[in-house]
Amino acid sequence: MQTPRRSSQRWWWFLIVLVVLAAGWWWTHRNSGNSAPNGSPAAGKKGGAIGGPVPVTVEAVLQENFEEWVSLSATVTPLNVVTVHTRVDGELDKVHFTEGQMVKAGALLAEIDPRPFQAVLDQAKAAIVRDQALQENARVDLARYAALVKEKSIPKQQLDTQASLVQQYEATIASDRATIASAELQLIYTKVTSPLTGRVGLRQIDPGNIIHASDANGLVIVTQMDPMGVVFSIPQELVTSVRNRLAGSDEVPVEVMDKQMKVSLGRGKLVTTDNQIDLTSGTLKLKAVLPNPDGALFPNQFVIARLLVDKRAGATVAPATAVQRGAKGAYAYVLNEDSTVSLRNIATGATHKDHTLITDGLKPGDQVITRGVDRLRDGAKVTVIRPDDAPASDGKKGGTRRGKGAPPQ
Repeated sequence: MQTPRRSSQRWWWFLIVLVVLAAGWWWTHRNSGNSAPNGSPAAGKKGGAIGGPVPVTVEAVLQENFEEWVSLSATVTPLNVVTVHTRVDGELDKVHFTEGQMVKAGALLAEIDPRPFQAVLDQAKAAIVRDQALQENARVDLARYAALVKEKSIPKQQLDTQASLVQQYEATIASDRATIASAELQLIYTKVTSPLTGRVGLRQIDPGNIIHASDANGLVIVTQMDPMGVVFSIPQELVTSVRNRLAGSDEVPVEVMDKQMKVSLGRGKLVTTDNQIDLTSGTLKLKAVLPNPDGALFPNQFVIARLLVDKRAGATVAPATAVQRGAKGAYAYVLNEDSTVSLRNIATGATHKDHTLITDGLKPGDQVITRGVDRLRDGAKVTVIRPDDAPASDGKKGGTRRGKGAPPQ
């Protein structure tokens, strides 16, 4: 049997536990009521999302000339590449270039041992001297025979034979002159020169080896570096526009960027197109030429070519950060006179730098929201702030992904 004292103690412990549980329930519900829907206590106080206008930045829609550029994968292709071969066979005597060196057209690259070719030339020169002496003697005999024929001392046939002999010597001398010219040319070919101005590659044969005109690798490869060509392809939908611009009086500019599109490697012009569309890819090859004095463009380098395909005068353009994308297409928020915003469905064209071409939905002078878009709804109240006062995160969200400001699905 329990005593009254023990029963009283149990009741006191029960009351203490009940009080602790009640206090914990009250504390939990108090904190959850003060927190923001996203779990951040500060969310209800910042940005005007709850209980106040949303801070935004605005920019005006403009009417100005707009350039439409396309970015395409391209390959740097030299205008001229020559594998230097010797025209005569012989021992490679001297090499006058350093691998990787820039050389000018006509620069001496190498020499082949000239002594065998000099001997052939000397022999040809000696032969012509001998044949000229024989021809002179034949002419003297011809004159003597002509006088004897007049005296009828010898038959006329002998005179005709001597005249034919003189003509034979004349032909022999002409052949000797051709032999001399050929020998001189072969001697000249022992000096190998560069056919163009450019950069020489790695040497394919070392001095002391016998070099042949039929060698597949030749002596060295010379590549023209300035100007430089760039080859790329455009979709067939742009062929008409590009060819019309190419046929016009104005040059079609081309800018070449590195793979990350951060560094400009040069600017040039479009020079020609291929003569047919590739059926497998539905594209047309184009070729541009760019000055390359500093060697920024290197053969077979992968680059990005930016091509100007169209110019529009008096076009409607909006800041690229104002253009949002949703399931129903592009849209933008327009600032009203009563400090509210309206969601406007728009049609867009190309984007160049930080502006987007607007083909429908906006007009010049409209004030569009550029930052703070992710917290907007149609008809929301806003307050305009300076761009410097806008949170840095807002600038990253605008125009790149859908936030809370996306239109309802």
